[in-house]
Amino acid sequence: MTGPLEDRAWDEFVAGSEPGSYLQTSAWARVKAANGWRAVRVTAEPGDGRIGAQVLLRRPRVLPWGFAYAPRGPVASHWTAAALESFTEAARQRLAAGGPIATLRIDPEIERDGPLDPGGELRAALRRAGWREGPAVQPVTTRLIDLRADEQALWANLRKKWRQYVNRARSAGVRIVEAEGDRLGDFYRIYRETATRAGFLIRTEQAYRDVWAAFRPAGAARLLFAEDADGVPQATLFLVRCGPRVVEPYGGMTAAGAESRANYLLKWEAIRSSREQGATSYDLWGLAHPGIAHFKSGFGGREVHYIGAWDLVLDPLGRRAYEVAQAVRVRFARRRHGLRGDGDAAAFGAGGADGGAAG
Repeated sequence: MTGPLEDRAWDEFVAGSEPGSYLQTSAWARVKAANGWRAVRVTAEPGDGRIGAQVLLRRPRVLPWGFAYAPRGPVASHWTAAALESFTEAARQRLAAGGPIATLRIDPEIERDGPLDPGGELRAALRRAGWREGPAVQPVTTRLIDLRADEQALWANLRKKWRQYVNRARSAGVRIVEAEGDRLGDFYRIYRETATRAGFLIRTEQAYRDVWAAFRPAGAARLLFAEDADGVPQATLFLVRCGPRVVEPYGGMTAAGAESRANYLLKWEAIRSSREQGATSYDLWGLAHPGIAHFKSGFGGREVHYIGAWDLVLDPLGRRAYEVAQAVRVRFARRRHGLRGDGDAAAFGAGGADGGAAG
């Protein structure tokens, strides 16, 4: 178990890492505890910095093996092959102490072929340490906006048509309001409408209330609405912050919001106000399909491809049993909600977004 002091020190480490993620914070561990996930922390200090991950553990009642997942972890002060080897050994030892674990899955926010993975060096180091590529849980691609530019430069980076849509929404009387938790019901209604229209699964309303309760007290969560001239909400965004970075994991719009272009004004104001509040990076969080990718590309920034999920198999038989059980569970959940296809690994529920954050 961890206490407030340990949590504070851990969260400072996560926020100061490059990159750091809200999914690695103690607040997220509290969110997932409601779904039966238990958090442990694995750290190593190989001599040239620190590397670690908050690992979520869950043991299905029908299986003797548990599953371990470090969403957007590990995080590190310095990435090297030696650090990965040290982390891998620490993970084997730490997880072995809590009973049989089938697999540990990680998906660090490392850009594929980027500065931390030049020519695939980091991926090669992962393979040498015993890791293998696994099914994606979090978005593998996203779009990042550098907020260190001034507001005029950010506005100029919007596609011309997007600026016109923002101005059209303003002219139609759409306004942006920041809300508190008493309006989470309005958020969920819009999000559920969006999910039904786009065909992706979302969690219960209480799940988003749990996220708000975990992050809002420290000022790390924001709830924004675009409302028409009569005060009717047409679009919404649920933002979460970790250190200098703002992420928009949840959002949606009504049919009327699509017509009025309220979602364009809402996203621009979310970007603008995040910069105004001192953030240096805005993560548009996932490019689930070409339509969403096109919409988000109009707000500037650059597209980033991550190295994806990686698995450390600790028990081959347990891994296979868990995969079969999960495939059955996901198919059942999607059929129960009238959705086609098999979905993706995100359905096991330890991650952040829900498979389709709308504009």
